[in-house]
Amino acid sequence: MPNVSQKGLSMPESPIRKLVPFAEAAKKKGATVIHLNIGQPDIKTPQVALDAVRNNTIEVLEYSRTEGSEGYREKLVAYYAKNDIHVTAGDIIVTTGGSEALSFVMGSIADSGDEIIIPEPFYANYNGFATAANVKVVPVVSHIDNNFALPPIEAFERLITPRTKAILICNPGNPTGYLYSKEEIKKLAHIVKEHDIFLVADEVYREFTYDDRKHYSVLQEEGLGNHAIIVDSVSKRYSMCGARIGCLVTQNKEVIKTALKFAQARLSPPTYAQLASEAALDTPQSYFDDVKTEYVARRDLLLQELEKIEGVKIGRPQGAFYCIAELPIEDADDFAQWLLEDFRVNNETVMVAPAAGFYATPGLGKNQIRIAYVLDQERLKRAVNILKEALKSYIG
Repeated sequence: MPNVSQKGLSMPESPIRKLVPFAEAAKKKGATVIHLNIGQPDIKTPQVALDAVRNNTIEVLEYSRTEGSEGYREKLVAYYAKNDIHVTAGDIIVTTGGSEALSFVMGSIADSGDEIIIPEPFYANYNGFATAANVKVVPVVSHIDNNFALPPIEAFERLITPRTKAILICNPGNPTGYLYSKEEIKKLAHIVKEHDIFLVADEVYREFTYDDRKHYSVLQEEGLGNHAIIVDSVSKRYSMCGARIGCLVTQNKEVIKTALKFAQARLSPPTYAQLASEAALDTPQSYFDDVKTEYVARRDLLLQELEKIEGVKIGRPQGAFYCIAELPIEDADDFAQWLLEDFRVNNETVMVAPAAGFYATPGLGKNQIRIAYVLDQERLKRAVNILKEALKSYIG
């Protein structure tokens, strides 16, 4: 039998999705599985986006432009301007989700064997994108004890080599919910300019910041235009994960020119989803105000209930809708699988994402889980109670 590639063999499994077979088996046996493992919001998609698809008059579903429709990109320019990010339509390439934008970025700025520094824990799929691009992830560790704040600048400086091409951050963070301050962004800006590398910011959770904190984009930082690249998406902003529309944004013309060649190879982003995404930009601010209020309530409830469990340590999210919890166990992968296979409370169990897959350093995160608080408060409370009872039984 022919062999698959070594690259394929080294491609990491998703810590978010790899336990799906066990969850499906539990459901087939009649159990209810409460999903805390995946960032799929239960918030309704704006009606204006759904209506744009439902009421369209397209008779031939044609390719769109490789870089995305001009109408959508022009409306994105206006959206970014409202967020004090000043770009042109030519600075934007529409992609098939933020995932494709990340792939285009890695392909455009790094060659085989080059390095990208990423504070860990980080969005697990960064490992997959790096593997596909044959790029080396160089982790710099952030810690739950200081709520996953930006590591000291000296820690970054020590890791920079002639093969370093970029620092990549997620702001607000997945899986930690940490929000980088303006001062922290300025520190990173200083490093990338000094070493002439890129600062890539995954800003898909920009709208979701809490406790009167404000998001500060890398493209708001003066003098960073040729170094800064934004990865963005409609998935979480408008609860449109299935649309698979994102974008790459940068004022660096060489990056745009290069990324466009990768985009041409896949032809174009999906037409119907662009229609929905363009219409979603007309969503009123009241929608986001209501969503933020709901997520704050969910976060506060989650933290309140987790703090009642002996031996659990938690980070306090300042944005997005994720929380890292450190459990009084040795192996969160084993615990998560055991929850699905063997543990029930009133025939309910919980699916969580083991956090080791959100680290690049072997051994880190093995006793941590990521919780996505994208469910209503009543189910969140039941889920944490199940975790509480499960830990008692698992630890014995």
